[in-house]
Amino acid sequence: MYAVFSTGGKQYRATTGDIIKVEKLEAEKGSTVELDQVLMVGEGEDVNVGSPYIEGGKVLAKVVEHGRGEKIKIIKFKRRKHHLKRQGHRQYFTALEITDIVAAGKPKAKAAAEAPAEKPEEAKPAAKKAASKKAASKKAAGKKAASKKKVAKKTAAKKAEASESKGEE
Repeated sequence: MYAVFSTGGKQYRATTGDIIKVEKLEAEKGSTVELDQVLMVGEGEDVNVGSPYIEGGKVLAKVVEHGRGEKIKIIKFKRRKHHLKRQGHRQYFTALEITDIVAAGKPKAKAAAEAPAEKPEEAKPAAKKAASKKAASKKAAGKKAASKKKVAKKTAAKKAEASESKGEE
């Protein structure tokens, strides 16, 4: 089973046992963290998507370590101005080991999608009428495009004749 959750303004996909580096969290090393902003939980064909979050969905994780990432080098340079500025940055992170994924409750999106599924017969004829109107308008647009192509061919032919007549003189 996997889960897509959000923390620190980013989204992560994780399964049980994964170790993930997330933005720094205020938690002691070895403590358990509960991430409740779960966007999606899935296992094979069975996928549960929230709108935006799954009600009662949680990802439980254990804090493995706190640290800083690799240095990112920033260089600002302006040519012919004697300007060169170098800067570095190391982002703080928290490494989490995913211990458990809880997918409780159905999302609102699936419940709403199941209710209108009972009356699809009434919606279909209206859709067919709208589709036939769209097809008619596309045919009319196609005729206009064809007439424009003919005009373009005629003008190209006239230009070719004019250039040939100029060459003979």
